[in-house]
Amino acid sequence: MSQALLEPIKLHHLELGNRVIMAPMTRSRTDNEGNVPNDIMVTYYTQRAGAGLIITEGSQISKQAVGYINTPGIYTKEQVAGWKKVTDAVHEEGGKIFIQLWHVGRMSHPDFHNGDLPVAPSAINPNSKAFTAEGFKDTVTPRPLTTSEIKQIVQDYKNAAANAMEAGFDGVEIHASNGYLLHQFFVSTANTRTDAYGGNIENRARILFEVIEAVKEVVPIEKVGVRLNPSLHNTFGITLNEDTIPTFDYIIENLNKYNLAYLHLTEASPANYNVPHIEPNVARRYRPVYKGNLIINGGFTQESGNKVIEAGNADMVAYGVPFISNPDLPARFEQHADLQEADSNTFYVPGTKGYIDYPLLAEVEA
Repeated sequence: MSQALLEPIKLHHLELGNRVIMAPMTRSRTDNEGNVPNDIMVTYYTQRAGAGLIITEGSQISKQAVGYINTPGIYTKEQVAGWKKVTDAVHEEGGKIFIQLWHVGRMSHPDFHNGDLPVAPSAINPNSKAFTAEGFKDTVTPRPLTTSEIKQIVQDYKNAAANAMEAGFDGVEIHASNGYLLHQFFVSTANTRTDAYGGNIENRARILFEVIEAVKEVVPIEKVGVRLNPSLHNTFGITLNEDTIPTFDYIIENLNKYNLAYLHLTEASPANYNVPHIEPNVARRYRPVYKGNLIINGGFTQESGNKVIEAGNADMVAYGVPFISNPDLPARFEQHADLQEADSNTFYVPGTKGYIDYPLLAEVEA
């Protein structure tokens, strides 16, 4: 019996063999000087080339954007060369791969910036933890960005996107989600600015559209995706209020002006369904609003993934943890095979264990 998840789909120029998308996941393997993608990352992504589309882990657009140890960047020549090995290997296996462009904003720590404060829309501490070389440390109150610094960050996104094209990626995903810098601008509990980047909805959303406009000067717009998490609550200091969902309504409606590769949304956490002002059904709310390709993410199984596509609420489903322990996830879906469990102790540690040593289905059966 055919499965919606295994049907091909076209993202404008790009033909995907299935709708099982590998979600972006931080894996902390660039334990080297310069955070350069390395050979085990080549193996890791190549093993997963059967995904309809791989979206890489978040990759810093600049030194200022860093907030975790051992995460790759896309702002130096060495990083571009490292990623080029990844894209070449994935393409050789017939895979498609986008890079996620990342700035963590206030979710960083002075340890990453020679003692200087991390930057954010406003001086509001997320009261969370930053993952430093000395382990988890409490976040600090960040320094508010000046207008000229915001313009520089927009330029950093553009430079990173140009680097991504040089590194051979099929496209880029702008990470405007999960409590990181762009998301911090959107939410009035994190952004109390009174200039052109704060106050009303249009101003709080402004930076995203400036980033898109800049990126499309160096990457065809149909090779650009955007990731959003409208119902995120109580993560990295992001809290919902009455402004939040109307802001995302505005953003998503206005994304229709761009011929994007896709919009990538995350469902609300079931733990937050009763939080005031939340949208518990993100895909259902935004499918009628957004006219382009829609990826949905957030705890989907094979069954629920097929159902959300069949119901017309999404075009593709992004899987995170299942791809960690099942490199050939689409093949397993095709065979209705059992999934291997992921070892969470190895999610963010250097080395090959729990990274490239999960067997393929064919190996298990043999």
